[in-house]
Amino acid sequence: QVRLVESGGGLVQAGGSLRLSCAASGRTFTIYSMGWFRQAPGLEREFVASIKWSGGSTYYGDSVKGRFTISRDNAKNTVYLQMHSLKPEDTAVYYCAASRYATSEKARDYDYWGQGTQVTVSS
Repeated sequence: QVRLVESGGGLVQAGGSLRLSCAASGRTFTIYSMGWFRQAPGLEREFVASIKWSGGSTYYGDSVKGRFTISRDNAKNTVYLQMHSLKPEDTAVYYCAASRYATSEKARDYDYWGQGTQVTVSS
């Protein structure tokens, strides 16, 4: 099992920045990739970004390209999501996820999930 704990959410004004962190523990050697998803009320869970644990290749959803950056610190078993130029439509609960087999934009390809952290962007 892998346990994921997110932190760093909060309230920010439009145009501001936030950095989310996700610390992994447990059987972290089984992680192939990690990703961030978000879900706003009444909407489906949306892919934000993912990163391969080995090699560090990154992938982004179209709505966040050029504004968000995903990175990882293998020594700390932590993945980060740096968010800039935040917009009110970025408001959502942000979830960290880990996959044992794939780097994917699909939530069903991820095996482990964190509890989520709220990000609220005011206009």
